[in-house]
Amino acid sequence: MADKVVSIIDNGSGGLAVDVECHVSQGLPAIIVVGLGAKAIDEAKERLRSAFASSDLLMPRKRITLNLAPADTPKESSSFDMAMAMAILSTSGQLANQPTSQQVYIGELGLTGIIRPVRGIIGKLLAARELGFSEFFIPAANLQQAQLVPGITIYPVHTIKDLYLHCNNAVAIPPAIATTVVRPSVSKLANDIASVVGQVRAKRAMEIAAAGAHNILLNGPPGTGKSMLAKTLPGILPSLSEEEMLEVTHLSSLASRRYDSLVTERPFRSPHHSSSDIAIIGGGQSPRPGEISLAHRGVLFMDELPEFGRATIEALRQPLEDKVISVARAKDTHTFPANFILVATANPCPCGHFGTSKECICLPHEISRYQKKLSGPIVDRIDLYVDVEEVVHKELLRNHELEDSQAVSERVAAARAKQVKRYNSPAKTNSDMTNEDIKQHARLTEAALSLLNDAAAQLDISARNY
Repeated sequence: MADKVVSIIDNGSGGLAVDVECHVSQGLPAIIVVGLGAKAIDEAKERLRSAFASSDLLMPRKRITLNLAPADTPKESSSFDMAMAMAILSTSGQLANQPTSQQVYIGELGLTGIIRPVRGIIGKLLAARELGFSEFFIPAANLQQAQLVPGITIYPVHTIKDLYLHCNNAVAIPPAIATTVVRPSVSKLANDIASVVGQVRAKRAMEIAAAGAHNILLNGPPGTGKSMLAKTLPGILPSLSEEEMLEVTHLSSLASRRYDSLVTERPFRSPHHSSSDIAIIGGGQSPRPGEISLAHRGVLFMDELPEFGRATIEALRQPLEDKVISVARAKDTHTFPANFILVATANPCPCGHFGTSKECICLPHEISRYQKKLSGPIVDRIDLYVDVEEVVHKELLRNHELEDSQAVSERVAAARAKQVKRYNSPAKTNSDMTNEDIKQHARLTEAALSLLNDAAAQLDISARNY
């Protein structure tokens, strides 16, 4: 006999339905898994045997062949375990209700029969929904994330025995539906913009960056508050929408083991300058999102940008321009979203004191080499530049009545609302404007246009900067 159960593959950029076919024949008892599966899939046969024995389910004492079709597509996840178990139960005639063509089974089996959570459940559900599937049996521990996906019916499964009883009309598994996210109560921000003394111009630049989702470079000597300013940016950005929460939670789940939690706040990623290219860009033997994708819909903070490797800096060209990153490997190409605000800092020289009141100990060629680490194409993709100046010491401990992040965030929200109306899109900001958008909306006066043209000629800027 032969039967099939559907599962799903998702790699962050698309999905593919996988038919788990089962054939039971006469011969020595054995489980053979074919279909170009990785070691985690081949090891599933041991998990299946133990889970069936622990759950008092009958494992046919025959030759069981499991095929994961299409067989020419590599498969690496342990999320096919539940589908394999259902295929065996269905083919051996142990189920009163057979799996239907609309049902998808996703989950990893434990040796005791429990269904363990899997990585990237949101992407799998979205991909399957696009392919026309509507009913999903998933691990109960993945339910909180899965309920972000609207328009589907979800059955949270705790053990394979529960699924067996459900399919035999003994104990039904109640379905769950998409739910509204309950946001955590807002606490006082640890990095309030009011904690930054002085730097009026830099604060104004951060507000503009937040309003239009612009990339920004803070340049100045060490100890002037560049890092503090960068860390205040998430506090003045608008809250994530539910669609954005869906994207951010999915990427977090793909790259980590956060299977049962939601990301409700804008991410703030701050990789160290010694991080590898793959850690920042993404990829690896089994390609996963890097720091630039984990910062999607949030902030990527690169402290001391010139200290990062040149290859890493140059790899930022595509995500800064296209808001995605394509990771090409010999076996496949994966595309991950990377729509973030880049906040970078830089010193004027290696020691950090060139052009300040303190003595600079760097040689001229060292200063030149340091400043040339940022190539023209990267510089062109950064919208705002601001010098962060030294702060007078006597001002640091004085009580100041400074504007807090709440007040700034209200202005940012108002600016974002105008952009939603301008572009008729809830996600589009000024930084996403095309040439056509600029020509349509940037109605400059003659005086402003003359100033722009004179500045472009004197500064010798590129067409992109213009």
